[in-house]
Amino acid sequence: MAGQFRPSTRSTASTISYNVRHQQPASLARRLLFPHLPPGADLPPLFLSQACPRELHDEVYDFIALALRAFVNTWWTKLTRYDKEFLPQITSIVTHVVRCLEQRLLDADLSLLVFSDIPALITQHFRDYRQAASKASTSYAIGGALSLPQLFHQLQPHRAVSPDGSLDEEYFRQAIDHVLRECLPTEDYAPEAERFIVREIILKVVVTDVIPRITQPWFLQKMVLDILGPSSDALPEQPSGSATSAHGHSRFSKSSIIVLLLSAIQKLSGACIMLIHAYKQVIYIIPIVNQTNCTRESTRVTSAGDEPVSVTPSVSRASSTLSMHASTPEKHVVFSDLTRGPLGMISEVLCVQDRLAATALVQFVSLFCCSFQTFMNKLLCYLLYSHVLSASALLSAVRVSKRTLFPNGYPGPPPVDPTAEEQVVIREEVVKRLAERVPVLTRSVLLGDPAVNTVAGVVDALSDEACNRHLAVFMVDALLLSVFPEMGS
Repeated sequence: MAGQFRPSTRSTASTISYNVRHQQPASLARRLLFPHLPPGADLPPLFLSQACPRELHDEVYDFIALALRAFVNTWWTKLTRYDKEFLPQITSIVTHVVRCLEQRLLDADLSLLVFSDIPALITQHFRDYRQAASKASTSYAIGGALSLPQLFHQLQPHRAVSPDGSLDEEYFRQAIDHVLRECLPTEDYAPEAERFIVREIILKVVVTDVIPRITQPWFLQKMVLDILGPSSDALPEQPSGSATSAHGHSRFSKSSIIVLLLSAIQKLSGACIMLIHAYKQVIYIIPIVNQTNCTRESTRVTSAGDEPVSVTPSVSRASSTLSMHASTPEKHVVFSDLTRGPLGMISEVLCVQDRLAATALVQFVSLFCCSFQTFMNKLLCYLLYSHVLSASALLSAVRVSKRTLFPNGYPGPPPVDPTAEEQVVIREEVVKRLAERVPVLTRSVLLGDPAVNTVAGVVDALSDEACNRHLAVFMVDALLLSVFPEMGS
């Protein structure tokens, strides 16, 4: 009888060891942000939208936990190592802010921001930069006494940026204070000490860390190189057909003709496959786009009797941008052409007006888009919300940010700025790579000959840090006015 009970004991022991071995360790977000959550329970949802996948909630919570452990827990544990309620309290406040921003972003006209406001700002930046560069060292610059940033500042004055590119902290402080008033809970916004601490932390990140970094010309050029990927020079070269001449064969031998014929058949079949795939994509996407309701995203509100005007940077850019988003009983809705802004930006950036073939091509594309304006507006909105601002794209962005900012779970070392010689190499490389990435059939039409000169002109328009800061500030204004339209009143 005793031998009959031994298998039962062995089975119980194996079950216990199996459960211990397969028990998943608690995540960092669960240990820091939700220490009182029962084991096995899911983290509470961070976003209110039902369309957000579970992975997005977990990744954002993990990012918040890494940030709090790196920048808050390091000094809080020195004050008291027994208080475990501080980080959960911060998490509750962050959750409230994230949900408030989520609701405002869902209510904002992001399609107008992406396809109208931002292209207009970029177009005006390139136009004013080239105009300022043409006036340098002339009588317009008081005999060369005014520098290029000073001439540019005269064309694009802004109270938040000085002629030398210095940022006004008080301007951003007031803007951040309004955002906090709209997003923070009342009990957390009322105490001045807490509000001032949060405001100064955000101010330091925006004014001292983010804007000065992203406006560096070499940083923008390095980011473009990272997006383009590895250079084609690193790929193995294809063997040339002249190698067969070493064996005494003629250039037009039978084998060469067969290889040429097979290569032509391969390219033709590849082109046919691409056409078939494009046809299937068009057949699939047209019904979806036609069912898309893009009325909110593709309309502007203008005063009665006024014509719809695109947002163009000027002295009163902030008020003009806001006036298109405000709504009153005396105003009516006017549908906008979302393709006009991107096409105008491309024309200005590439100096299309200097080449007849490029001008004709852009005019043809513009005429085609105007003929199908309603469909093109719906198509742009569909591409924006289903690809650029989709949950999968946001999930990838959060994961990339987490790997970049916290490579080993903690903040990595600050990047070292390249030297002047390295910056010249980066600029030459980005000019060369951009010219190579344009298809050969359209390169001479769009960029002219040589194409490198046109690309160099594009890169030069973003080669001054002070001028780039004007563009960054105007973009921040456009984003704030889209999400918080009451700031312009």
